[in-house]
Amino acid sequence: MKRTSISILILILISQAVFGQQKPASKNPEPQIRQYWFVLLTKGDNRSQDSVTAAKIQAGHLANIQKLYMEGKVKVAGPFGEEGDWQGIFIFDCETKEEVEKLLKTDPAISAGRMVYQIRSWYTVPVGSFAPGKPKTPLF
Repeated sequence: MKRTSISILILILISQAVFGQQKPASKNPEPQIRQYWFVLLTKGDNRSQDSVTAAKIQAGHLANIQKLYMEGKVKVAGPFGEEGDWQGIFIFDCETKEEVEKLLKTDPAISAGRMVYQIRSWYTVPVGSFAPGKPKTPLF
């Protein structure tokens, strides 16, 4: 019986030492705003490809989006529904604008000149779609 009592006492002391060092949770935690990169895709000057070539470029564009999404670099991607110069957007989770530019150059539609881009810093709380890290399931 003494051993059991001593063991329980030791467990209580250890748990107080471990959990007593943790800071209490704040009653009103403030969300931490984080920087992302908003990319506006617009029509490029080179849109003269035949339909077969344009379809291959589009397939490569979609495959590249999927790859970057699964790497945790693209958080949002999608086209606009209206006709016009604006083609779509990306929101990147990258450290620098230079990293975003490097990744954009891997896109076949941008490399072919079918689309050009503008990059702006953009801020939000990193929750939901914007949670850091790699996703568990494909975008599409």
